[in-house]
Amino acid sequence: MPLLDTDTWHGRIYSDGWVRASGGTATVRAPATGEEIGQIGVADADDVARASIRAAAAQRAWAATSYTERAAVLRRAGALWEQHAAEVGDWVVRESGSIPPKGGLETGTAAQECYEAATLPSQSLGEIIPSAQPRLSLARRLPVGVVGVISPFNAPLILAIRSVAPALALGNAVVLKPDLRTAVCGGLSIARVFEEAGLPEGLLHVLPGGISTGEALVADPRVRVISFTGSSAAGRKVGEAAARHLKRAHLELGGNSALVVLDDADLDLAVSAGAWGSFLHQGQICMTTGRHLVHESVAERYVTELAARADHLPVGDPAKEQVALGPIIDEAQRDKIHSLVTSSVDAGARLAAGGTYDGLFYRPTVLADVTPATPAYAQEVFGPVAPVLSFSDLDEAAALAGASEYGLSLGILSRDVMKAMALAERIPSGIVHINDQTVSDEAVAPFGGVGASGTGSRFGGAAANIEAFTETQWLTMQGDITRYPF
Repeated sequence: MPLLDTDTWHGRIYSDGWVRASGGTATVRAPATGEEIGQIGVADADDVARASIRAAAAQRAWAATSYTERAAVLRRAGALWEQHAAEVGDWVVRESGSIPPKGGLETGTAAQECYEAATLPSQSLGEIIPSAQPRLSLARRLPVGVVGVISPFNAPLILAIRSVAPALALGNAVVLKPDLRTAVCGGLSIARVFEEAGLPEGLLHVLPGGISTGEALVADPRVRVISFTGSSAAGRKVGEAAARHLKRAHLELGGNSALVVLDDADLDLAVSAGAWGSFLHQGQICMTTGRHLVHESVAERYVTELAARADHLPVGDPAKEQVALGPIIDEAQRDKIHSLVTSSVDAGARLAAGGTYDGLFYRPTVLADVTPATPAYAQEVFGPVAPVLSFSDLDEAAALAGASEYGLSLGILSRDVMKAMALAERIPSGIVHINDQTVSDEAVAPFGGVGASGTGSRFGGAAANIEAFTETQWLTMQGDITRYPF
């Protein structure tokens, strides 16, 4: 039986079963064709309030549930992602414009996130600490209560489940607001998996919506932690709003990640890595290689070979043909990409490949002769654009790579890994990959950036997830009541 039966969720949201949303409905469209592939309920502020009330009420019993039962739900969820991988992966392809291998990556990662989260309930959640008084003194971790998750369109399943799964595993309830453009694969699929996995009612609420829905979620007094993934501009607003309500906000934001190609790197492999880092999922990934810093001795050859790769990559509808790049998510994003490319050329950059589009299909683009002020180099493009800038020595490479407000991911390619490691220590970045491009993530690894790429919080791995989704409580115990002089 299909996991996502459109007759079941047509015009509805998930909240204690299937209930009608108050904000009307929105059309789900395939960006590759523009065709309608479904209708989804739109949640409003009233839906957020109702969901948070139900979530807070259900969370207390869930937190008291044995760790073995919570772990079992997460393991069953992991198995269900594997069982329904083809169906959900097809939704990822059609709804987000991903190529099929990325759809498979998302479902595989969702399974792994649940399996890793299943290990969290049995982790040590505290420590004995010394006390100057004759008593037992503990620092223990407790669930925060209700976690609000706001996730984007580009990797809709991964970027939602990486917060939903560990938050639930640690005894919290979750209210998830997926992007309306990818609310089926990035929201409804998660609701259905956990429903089938036996998660008790009221613990997971999926509320597709827009900005006002997100604002209501951040402001809701029952939601104690916000996990937000999105642009730096939106993240600043979320952080400001959360601060006004004195709640924690974990912000995973944008990036303009650098790939540094040293003069001793294998150039053929470097070009392959650079093409993958810039063009995977049309460049719509926060870790996308947005800046190619190449040693001057090999820069011209690198540009020539990267442009040749770009020219030969097929672009089209990933649901109907084998392509390397699918569509940009919508016209607004396409127009932003093209504006940055054309303004860069107007400013003196050389268009070595691409720079054109047909509908939402944007050709992979290579820009040469750029400067640090070139718009497509200085700004996050969030599209399939590879600006190449040369450097003369390691000092210049470090200065160029570090001269960005972002600090998410960094790749350094060199046959001398110790030299690469020494260079990495000079460049602020939450993630560093030596002899790999910038796009990589694993459920067991702490993920996050610095600067405009985020608040330094991390998801992934037991320590980071426990820190993100629990509170620390100091607890003391002694046999007798202390006698005081009053």
